[in-house]
Amino acid sequence: MKIRLSVDGQVVTARLYDNATARDFAALLPLSLTLADYARIERIADLPQKLTRGGAESSVPVNAGDLAYYAPWGNLAIFVEDGTGNYTGDLMRLGAVETGLSVLQAPAPLQARIERMYD
Repeated sequence: MKIRLSVDGQVVTARLYDNATARDFAALLPLSLTLADYARIERIADLPQKLTRGGAESSVPVNAGDLAYYAPWGNLAIFVEDGTGNYTGDLMRLGAVETGLSVLQAPAPLQARIERMYD
């Protein structure tokens, strides 16, 4: 499934993977979120509810453009740079940015509207 993130009048596109966690995330769409900076390599936002953890590949290591769900905090994480640390199995892969990553690399906070794209 493709999704669109509208950020300050600019568009980012991403593809969600086919796993239970990503499907749970898709069911929440559309969402309006404020993306905050975390450790300079992530843009994060709290989600309105916890997502299913089953079946998603954990993100070790992470790459720029990865969309993930961090289960302990219940938040969306969008990586804007490659990660170098050891990430736990609690970081579930949701998908990946296809276009517009530079939009998300702007200084946070960023206002984002996330919705499904229909062909």
